[in-house]
Amino acid sequence: MKRIEYTEELQRQCADWKAKGLKIGLVPTMGYFHDGHLALMDHARSQCDKLVVTLFVNPTQFGPNEDLDAYPHDLERDSQLAWDHGADLLFAPKPDAMYAPDHATWVEVPELAQNLCGASRPIHFRGVCTVVMKLFMLVQPHVAVFGQKDWQQQAILKRMVRDLNIPVEIQGHPIVREQDGLALSSRNAYLTQEERAHAPFIRKALLAAREQAQQGETNAEAIKKSIRQSLERDIPMGEAEYIEMVDPDNIRPVTAVTNPALIAVAVRLGKARLIDNILIKVD
Repeated sequence: MKRIEYTEELQRQCADWKAKGLKIGLVPTMGYFHDGHLALMDHARSQCDKLVVTLFVNPTQFGPNEDLDAYPHDLERDSQLAWDHGADLLFAPKPDAMYAPDHATWVEVPELAQNLCGASRPIHFRGVCTVVMKLFMLVQPHVAVFGQKDWQQQAILKRMVRDLNIPVEIQGHPIVREQDGLALSSRNAYLTQEERAHAPFIRKALLAAREQAQQGETNAEAIKKSIRQSLERDIPMGEAEYIEMVDPDNIRPVTAVTNPALIAVAVRLGKARLIDNILIKVD
């Protein structure tokens, strides 16, 4: 496995692979790998000849007072894990390799970024789209794999690819969870022991909401109210930032259960901001 940090070297290597007719898979990450990241790598590895994993804590997707400086990292550990899971190249650039001092070009899909995480993080998805577009231009992958825990991100990137005719297939991978249901996230490292004990109730509230919908409740507000009550009861030290039911493709709120519908939540628990979702399909 090669580990490089300069865009020119990444571009040359990937262009050489493409010239040889090799299929390239891409897994963009911010590092501090957990089993969720590794599942993305395994999935991409199974579909391509060459696997590129990127590790870049992208400063443009962090707003003021967010955890850019505190975001966990361990490059040597991550390098070994990427190697173990079949990466042919690990791209780990410094910020100045990705952004010139006078960087002034942005890519965004504002219609899909108005609610959910975009409501409280107004520049977040602009930063995500811009850095992913840069990676697509550098790597020219055939397939790019993203985790469905960040469902809104996946929907936005799919729309970006469609609207700009980018020749890459975006694939979503199901959420990877701890045995007790907590969605894996690098930010779970922020949780205290007490907070970690309560965090799985997020998933339990979502499962109960899906059951409620499958038993015939169609009103979105009633389902959201049930989730809020469950979170207030079971995670008293937490604060729900949002609880929404949306169309899974355009991320617009819905007033009644559609088929399918996505329920998405964000809960602030101590220093951690935990997001999760569940897709509802009814007969």
